[in-house]
Amino acid sequence: METVAQSGTVSKAALWSGRAISGLVVLFMVFDGVTKVIKAKQVIDATIRIGFPLSTIVGIGITLLICVALYVIPRTSVLGAILLTGYFGGATAANIRAGSPLFNTCFSVGFGVLTWLGLYLRERRLQALVPLRS
Repeated sequence: METVAQSGTVSKAALWSGRAISGLVVLFMVFDGVTKVIKAKQVIDATIRIGFPLSTIVGIGITLLICVALYVIPRTSVLGAILLTGYFGGATAANIRAGSPLFNTCFSVGFGVLTWLGLYLRERRLQALVPLRS
């Protein structure tokens, strides 16, 4: 069996699984970003509860939407994944510092993992860079 680097293609199952996982990440992150930009009451309450001032919510939402846009564009998807990882790391740290329930912390870590899993399944160059099988 050829490796991904030799064949230059990703299987249809991996490609569509990666697209589905990435799609779920994108949908949730766009929802999160938009609710921050429009300052939904629940988002304001949650953001203030974990220690961020009200004045930062819109900027955080815009930054998130830019990161998601970079993740969606194939040419910049790896940069977008790196930036989203930073976003999720900040969310994880903020939740730990605020003493939030374990679910909140695991949620941001889980979305970080899903971000990379979706990209890994659909991007042959990433599979060649980080081979999970020899």
